[in-house]
Amino acid sequence: MRSQTLACLAAFGLASSLGAQDPHFGFAFNLAFPTGEFREKTYAPTSTVLAPQKEGYDIGVGGQFTVSFPIENTVAIRMNFGGQSTSGSNTAAGYAKQTLQHNIFSIGGEFQLFVNGSARRHRGTYFFFGPSADFERWDYREDGSGDHWHDYWDYTTYERKSRMGANFGIGNSFGTHVGRFTMEVGFHKTLSGNDAAKGEPPSADFVKLSFGWVF
Repeated sequence: MRSQTLACLAAFGLASSLGAQDPHFGFAFNLAFPTGEFREKTYAPTSTVLAPQKEGYDIGVGGQFTVSFPIENTVAIRMNFGGQSTSGSNTAAGYAKQTLQHNIFSIGGEFQLFVNGSARRHRGTYFFFGPSADFERWDYREDGSGDHWHDYWDYTTYERKSRMGANFGIGNSFGTHVGRFTMEVGFHKTLSGNDAAKGEPPSADFVKLSFGWVF
């Protein structure tokens, strides 16, 4: 996993050094809306839990810091450092409800394609896509047990896991001054380490809305 991450970062770093100039720095507030099994999944009864378990996560909150390197009028390469925290629950008839917590920190490298050819000014509409290295942690707390969090979860022996992901979406920068307001709609997809047959955690797939500024 470490070699994959370093290779990913090296590739984007090399490309940026070839032609990048006048980098643009940005930060944003994120809202994450889980999709698929990350939003809701039902597990069959087991030898220890004799009723179906319904598990799901709600809206997550977080932020990101970005550095965008324009390499020509329509293309930029962006480094994206961000993360978020998402709460959820696991319920089963006849058993105490369990409150869940999922935290993720990601390091991503993305291509930005600017529709109006203003990559050097980071203005207007753009598409972005690229891989990410995701570092995740799961915790749970049984209701009525106080504030003690357990740093592991039933479906795996993984309380922490490093996985590869991918991001793609569309954004827009508003304004003509030094600081511009930005909005993005993106989708994150887990690409590795999500094999249920091996007892691995479900994919952390979500739609992400970002609101921030770029300079």
